[in-house]
Amino acid sequence: MDKFRMMFQFLQSNQESFMNGICGIMALAAAQLYSAFEFSCPCLPAYNYAYGIGVLVVPPVWFFMLGFVLNNNVSMLAEEWRRPLGRRGKDPTVLRYMFISISQRSLIAPIVWISVTLMDGKSFLCAYSLDLDARRFVGPGFSFENASMSGEDVTRMLAKIPCKDIYDGGHIIAREAVTRYLRCISQAFGWVFLLLITLVAFLVRAIRPCFTQSAFLKTKYWSHYIDIERKMFDETCTEHAKSFAKVCIQQYFESVSGEMRRLHGHRPHRDGKGGGGDGGGGGDSDDEDKKLSDEDKLLGIRAQDDMNRVLWNWHACKPPLSLRRDGPDGDASDEHAAGHDHNNGGVHYVQMKEMAEYYSTV
Repeated sequence: MDKFRMMFQFLQSNQESFMNGICGIMALAAAQLYSAFEFSCPCLPAYNYAYGIGVLVVPPVWFFMLGFVLNNNVSMLAEEWRRPLGRRGKDPTVLRYMFISISQRSLIAPIVWISVTLMDGKSFLCAYSLDLDARRFVGPGFSFENASMSGEDVTRMLAKIPCKDIYDGGHIIAREAVTRYLRCISQAFGWVFLLLITLVAFLVRAIRPCFTQSAFLKTKYWSHYIDIERKMFDETCTEHAKSFAKVCIQQYFESVSGEMRRLHGHRPHRDGKGGGGDGGGGGDSDDEDKKLSDEDKLLGIRAQDDMNRVLWNWHACKPPLSLRRDGPDGDASDEHAAGHDHNNGGVHYVQMKEMAEYYSTV
């Protein structure tokens, strides 16, 4: 159990590995689902094509949507796209990079399903058995006119070819020949599909960095920043909520304890319980230190309305991506606060002071 917990924590800490694992699981699930799927062609002229194409198209669309649902970055992309502009601008290239990254991972399972379906050939046989030229598969000297077979009769016979149990035209058209012919075409389409997908993936991987490497690095960096910022904000909110709850509960019990002491003030109190005075003083100091640490984690936000205002401001007006360099006394540098900067060719340079502190171990 501990090994699974450690593995889950590792996958949570490494978002890219986690999503790659999810995509691999979905790809295996697609192949396993197709092998367990019982394909049953209706063998009716009005429904064969719809059923065969539906089996080839509908499950990939479902897998694609499922890939978006299971990807945690979808909500982050939607939040970044819909958030107010505030003091931080939006970069369309970063949003585009995030969307393409999500789409690429979501396409793995649909590609596996389409490839397996085309290689198997059952859905292709069901969908296109009606489009065959029946004259190419009849025996020499046979004519449908001489056999008194109308076009509707031929169509119904072709529609029954995928169904071995109910096919009754074996004396006219050999079912095995038609089945082999259509499955061969289906497998050819499957290999062409895999070749095209592999070629596109190779071009994207090999050629794109040669032309847009700087833009690619920029979009990749800021997409990672958005993900990390969101995680750290959630962690900070969680820590603040824990400290807020601890202080609130502690203050509640302290107020109730004070009221109980006032009501029962005539009862004698025992001092020095559980050891000497020094031991009790040490425990009180530890409690005070813990209380002070919880107070520090509140960061001065001690009311519900204040916290709601902070959260709303974070959503409506995120701070700009321009960090301050604090001075020796903890305040921001005067030069940076005054806005001393130089614009050279559209590049923003900020003057900063470097500080060093030396400590002696003597």
